[in-house]
Amino acid sequence: MSKNTFAENQLRHALDDDAQVWLFGYGSLIYLVDFPYLESRPASIRGWSRRFWQGSHDHRGTEENPGRVVTLIDEPGAVCGGLAYLVEAPVFRQLDHREKNGYLRVATDMTFADGAQATGLTYIATSDNEAWLGEASEYEIALHICGAEGPSGPNDEYLLELASALRKLGQHDAHVFEIESHIGQIRSAGADRR
Repeated sequence: MSKNTFAENQLRHALDDDAQVWLFGYGSLIYLVDFPYLESRPASIRGWSRRFWQGSHDHRGTEENPGRVVTLIDEPGAVCGGLAYLVEAPVFRQLDHREKNGYLRVATDMTFADGAQATGLTYIATSDNEAWLGEASEYEIALHICGAEGPSGPNDEYLLELASALRKLGQHDAHVFEIESHIGQIRSAGADRR
């Protein structure tokens, strides 16, 4: 079931309209940049891992058949790579709408590729949100992804675009790449459920 978190996010981290804020993207924000930004830099955050454990009822799936998209899970010692965008505060109105299905804005420290650090915001969907699908094996996730599609397109397109973007950034993510491999095998075997 989806839950609209737009209003809740508008109340979190009150931002002056003239403020500039770093945004950390680790999923579709890496490859589907439909918002204005002032600067973009490769970055990483510590203590978090990217996982396809969040349901997508509004973009890569439907209420009846939600897709799977990434969120961050707390994992001591882990490093999650992505892109940081310097944005003007009003951009968060657009981002809060885009990330409204269970994601909440949270503050995070990020490290840029050159070693510089900054604090910014990212979106995380936790296990207590109504769209949470939870843990599954990479193969089960691949099967699920192959069978979902929503207003923003096929769920497997999201996974494949993310994997491609991570490679271009020189960032390895075993979870994402293993799901990608399973999707290739499922397609080759003709087991794609779409």
